[in-house]
Amino acid sequence: MQILQELAAKNGPLCVGLDTDPSYIPQSVLSAYGSPAEAVLAYNREIINRVKADRSACCFKVQEAYYEAMGIDGMKVYAQTLKAVKESGLVCISDIKRGDIAATAGAYARAHFTGDFETDIITVNPYMGFDTLKPFTEYCKSAGKGIFVLLRTSNPGMVDIEQQELKNGGRVLDAVGAELERIKNEYASIYEGQTCGPVGAVVGCTEESDAQILRNAYPELFFLIPGYGAQGGAARIAATLLLKAGGTVNSSRGILCAWKKSEDCMKKEESGKLTLADIADAAEKAAVDSKLDLENAVKSL
Repeated sequence: MQILQELAAKNGPLCVGLDTDPSYIPQSVLSAYGSPAEAVLAYNREIINRVKADRSACCFKVQEAYYEAMGIDGMKVYAQTLKAVKESGLVCISDIKRGDIAATAGAYARAHFTGDFETDIITVNPYMGFDTLKPFTEYCKSAGKGIFVLLRTSNPGMVDIEQQELKNGGRVLDAVGAELERIKNEYASIYEGQTCGPVGAVVGCTEESDAQILRNAYPELFFLIPGYGAQGGAARIAATLLLKAGGTVNSSRGILCAWKKSEDCMKKEESGKLTLADIADAAEKAAVDSKLDLENAVKSL
């Protein structure tokens, strides 16, 4: 997580989401490849190479579900995408949102922190209980890995559980935050001298009312900030969450599907001349524009 914090300061706070569904790629481009999975890998590699060259982002977030949905070929593409991110020198966040009892959580931790699907940081769901986090945090101690724990997510249904009031005061999400603070303090001696611990929080930027409250409540936690762009989250809300320890702001569809808002791309699609390079050009421009949007929002505070 320390490396990610440093990269965010160097390259800007954008996280490019490679939640690459084949439906995001125009049919004329898909048809040039042997399978949808092959097209997804080619598109991912194009985006990774361009982001590396432009320094428009500090990391990539790869949502595993999109690759699982493509079957065995998709999981091979997932592994190859993780490898491509590693080779770029940027940080890879695998968005897996695992949360299960100890033995199963241990298997999930091994699956995503070692072997074919090894990644730098994963997302974790704490709502089966805080004991489910321990198998993952063990890798934070022994292997320098990191986790982002769901705190306040960007979906409308977060009010169903996260915002519920507890009998002893506060909300469910406040109890999660208190546990993250406890873990941070427990690991303070292990990561002495660093400005960022290995455990961060997922905090969406779709609700302005909570942004300042949560940033002030957890000033030393690095945030993964979803909801920006296609989900309607505003740069000014993300900017508030980027204060203090900072964070990284994810944009997936806003970048992957940027070609749909390009007049040039739409004309080429109509004439049957649209190429992978064209849609990657649009994604590259969207990433650069998003970086500038976020940086300007932070400067305006």
